Amino acid sequence: MKKISVLLALTMITFSCVSKKKYLALEHENGEIKSELQKTRVAKEDLEAKFEKIQKRVDDYNNKIASLKQENDSKLDLVENVGVISNDTKTKMRETLKHVDADKLSQAKTLKDSMNLAIAYNLEKTISESNMNEDEDFAVNINETVVMISIADNMLFNTASYRLSSKADTILQKLADVINSEPSLDVMVEGHTDSRTINTANIADNWDLSVLRATSVVRKLQEKYNVAPEKMIAAGRSSYQPLVENSSRENMAKNRRTRIIILPNIDKFFALMAEDNAVAENTILD
Repeated sequence: MKKISVLLALTMITFSCVSKKKYLALEHENGEIKSELQKTRVAKEDLEAKFEKIQKRVDDYNNKIASLKQENDSKLDLVENVGVISNDTKTKMRETLKHVDADKLSQAKTLKDSMNLAIAYNLEKTISESNMNEDEDFAVNINETVVMISIADNMLFNTASYRLSSKADTILQKLADVINSEPSLDVMVEGHTDSRTINTANIADNWDLSVLRATSVVRKLQEKYNVAPEKMIAAGRSSYQPLVENSSRENMAKNRRTRIIILPNIDKFFALMAEDNAVAENTILD
């Protein structure tokens, strides 16, 4: 009996020692795993920090590329000491020039020539779409970029009067559509009379009549058809630039006319382009 008790005690001590060793081993292993896990976490955080730095460099690089591209697109080139034009504008201009007659295009030697052709094409297209049909009382002549529209006085005014008649509205509406189609235009309205003298309470002579008629047209274009006043000039020619000799009633009727001269303002064109580029840059910065 005594032997059995001693054996049992030894067995218990043996098992107790084995369990403690396993426990310590497991505890040590657990400690190593925790240590490795901590190292992994530190390594992960280090990699994330490095990745964040790399990503920032990539983003900065991409932003710089985008900025350089934008700067290149908005780069302004000097055009014959008249103004500047951006690559964006040149791209739009080239799209327009695809529709221009090849013979005319071949005569364009400079960028300014090409720009003039593009504006002239747009003007011709607008005039065509406005249905300004030519007849004896209404004539349109386009010489390069200058548009000259001649309107007989009976289409706009009553005889010996500078007050516009009601039938002038249709013509002036079409004329305003053409002028407003292109911001970079200047418009001169010229009054012309025949050689017969005139002197009334309100009109001193043909100079007076021709100027008053031009002013009436300009005022109506501004007030009723929203044509910018700074684009227009009112001028009187009196009877000193006749189309034909004032030798008959028919010839005198031809000489009594209002001439509208529409021409591109190159300086204004480039100023508008500069404004567009400035607005675009401010939009990007905002």
